[in-house]
Amino acid sequence: MSQWLSEVIAEGQRQSDWLSGNRQQATAALANVKWPVRRQEAWRFTPLVPVEKRTVSLAGPSEQQSTAPVIDGLDAYSLSFTGNQLSDEQGQVPEGLTFTLFSKADEAQQASIQALLGQVKPSHHLFGQVNDALLTEGVYIHVPANTVIDTPIRLSQLAASAGDQHLRVLVHIEAGAKVSVIEDGFGDADSLNTFVSEYVLEAQAELEHYRFAMYTQQAMHVGSCHFKVAEKAQLISNIVGYGSVLSRLDVDVEYTGEFANANLNAIYLLAEGELFDLHSTIEHAVPNCTTEENARGIVGDRAKAVFNGRIHIHRDAQKTLAELNNRNLLLSRRAVVNTKPELEIYADDVRCAHGATVAEIEEKALYYLLTRGISRSQALIMLNFGFIQELITQIPNAAVSDWLLHRLRERFVSMEVK
Repeated sequence: MSQWLSEVIAEGQRQSDWLSGNRQQATAALANVKWPVRRQEAWRFTPLVPVEKRTVSLAGPSEQQSTAPVIDGLDAYSLSFTGNQLSDEQGQVPEGLTFTLFSKADEAQQASIQALLGQVKPSHHLFGQVNDALLTEGVYIHVPANTVIDTPIRLSQLAASAGDQHLRVLVHIEAGAKVSVIEDGFGDADSLNTFVSEYVLEAQAELEHYRFAMYTQQAMHVGSCHFKVAEKAQLISNIVGYGSVLSRLDVDVEYTGEFANANLNAIYLLAEGELFDLHSTIEHAVPNCTTEENARGIVGDRAKAVFNGRIHIHRDAQKTLAELNNRNLLLSRRAVVNTKPELEIYADDVRCAHGATVAEIEEKALYYLLTRGISRSQALIMLNFGFIQELITQIPNAAVSDWLLHRLRERFVSMEVK
């Protein structure tokens, strides 16, 4: 066991509040965990040396007033968290929605939170257990049956100060309800973030989900998103990841009812020397469900991208439709991509496909643009956007889509190989 993990256990045992029972379970599990090393497949390409060198210290409020970037044209109920505390709130809670901060939950709300906490997240996620042990603030969202929430919910985590940040999001969407949730993280401060979200979608529920892990430089991120999808429920998830000294996102989807559908799109953009690791697991445990997953990455000079996408089709999951694709574009021959799309199939009446590609910018296309007076920077942006724009235009929310196009153009400037 690493010294850092020993400190996590000690800190979790030291804290005393209404979540102490959950903390005790988490610290007991962590006491039996073997620290991940490069010999383990799940961490083969993502060393945890930067974490091992840290000392556990919960981030306090930032001295600087930090707010999440403005998304023009987005009408949303927004909460921003700096460190482990709520720092900004904008808008009104949409009508029909139950919205509770862990720190302000009454006894009845605490019981609802404890009934859901950790029930969607698989127990094998190390940093999910760390989040269980150290979380000091969270958000519980409950959408009643057949309720349509038109106003998106935006939850922002800002890495604006040194220290550890552990935010939890729990969302319960009852039968026939519909909601949109945007989770975003920003910042470059020397910090460690374990942003964990859990979603329960009951029958015929609909979720439009976004996760923007835009941490850079010294802001380490080891977060996760987890979904349970019931009969005829619909999940649309869009993920955008930047790289930092260490950035990893785990995504889990488990089908619990037939005729459900999940559409997952992911984009990751890595500047020089950065690391981003995306692991996804889709559990097809019941028949007649559909998954479409597309991940595209653009990797800068000496940067490293890791993608591991696994679709597990259980013996009883007949009539499954599943497709998984990972495409990567290298901006330099010193860039590295480790990609592993997996299909694990135990049913015999399924239609499945998977694939992966790694390529460089086509020199002829670049030369064509340069000879027509277009600068190299602008030419690279044009070619790169052709590679990822298809996924951006599929985003249902027009304001978010337009904001991403502008934001990603700015990102490409820092990724250009000099």
